[in-house]
Amino acid sequence: MQDERKDNRQTSAARGNRTLALACVVFVGCMVGAAYAAVPLYQLFCRVTGYAGTTQRAESAPVKVIERTIEVRFDGNVGNSLPWDFKPEQRHIVLKMGEVAQVAYAAENTSAHATAGTATFNVTPFQAGAYFNKLDCFCFTEQVLKSGEKKDMPVVFFVDPEMDNDPDLKSVKTITLSYTFFPADLPEQPIAAVGGNAEPNKL
Repeated sequence: MQDERKDNRQTSAARGNRTLALACVVFVGCMVGAAYAAVPLYQLFCRVTGYAGTTQRAESAPVKVIERTIEVRFDGNVGNSLPWDFKPEQRHIVLKMGEVAQVAYAAENTSAHATAGTATFNVTPFQAGAYFNKLDCFCFTEQVLKSGEKKDMPVVFFVDPEMDNDPDLKSVKTITLSYTFFPADLPEQPIAAVGGNAEPNKL
């Protein structure tokens, strides 16, 4: 009888351990899923608010230019696994708020094969991200460079004059625009290109 009770207790304990383990797995899975779902929501939040220095995308230039000037500095970085040289062609520019400016970054693929990259970006101070607007930028599309290829990558932007009305940014005289390129998958080669110069089939 005692042996039977002991076996029952062991069976119950094992069942409880399995239930607990299953619950832990489900909990971890839910947390991971929530984390992945939070990423696009967080990115959307940053784009809308300029939080964490995320810049804005504009469709047109502002209707006014004010006298307050701002210095914009440029910074370029590359992830460790991307064999590129990447840097701004000029280190800084001074412009009026509302004035549209164009600058360029230079990229070079130093490897023996084609590579692709995607740029992340932000500005500092972070609060200025809500007022830094891009009209055109290489960061909007994946960039592909052949072996040894060099490319100029333009950025067209302006600083919204509304920044002048933000009491937290009244004393800010300099904004730094920073890009970092990370490796991306090369786009698939079109089927037509795979065949090269092969002649079409003859009937």
